Amino acid sequence: HWQRHDPQGKLVRVVRGRVYDVAVDLRRSSPHFGKYVGYELSEENQRQLWVPEGFGHGFLVLSDSADFVYKTTSYYAPAHERCLAWNDPSVGIEWPLEGAQPSLSAKDQLGKPLAEADAFD
Repeated sequence: HWQRHDPQGKLVRVVRGRVYDVAVDLRRSSPHFGKYVGYELSEENQRQLWVPEGFGHGFLVLSDSADFVYKTTSYYAPAHERCLAWNDPSVGIEWPLEGAQPSLSAKDQLGKPLAEADAFD
């Protein structure tokens, strides 16, 4: 997810549970456009991830449930939110699914491939 207008930088961490957290570079002018980083965040490892403006952000909950804390550089603007397909082969995110299919929200089911994404210049 990302906001095309009023983009957000996000500092995220998990205070309960475990997640696999991903940031994808959506800046067309970047040499890293379409590349991603992924890390496990948990209450045990206390890692945080900075997701800059111009990046998409998504996660997979690895525990039965998880509590996420976000600090953002601007307010959530649902009218400007965009969604990348979680399984777009051109990005190639290696989700730790262990053979299972993820349970997707209604908006995540409408995610677009990178080639059609309303990315940044």
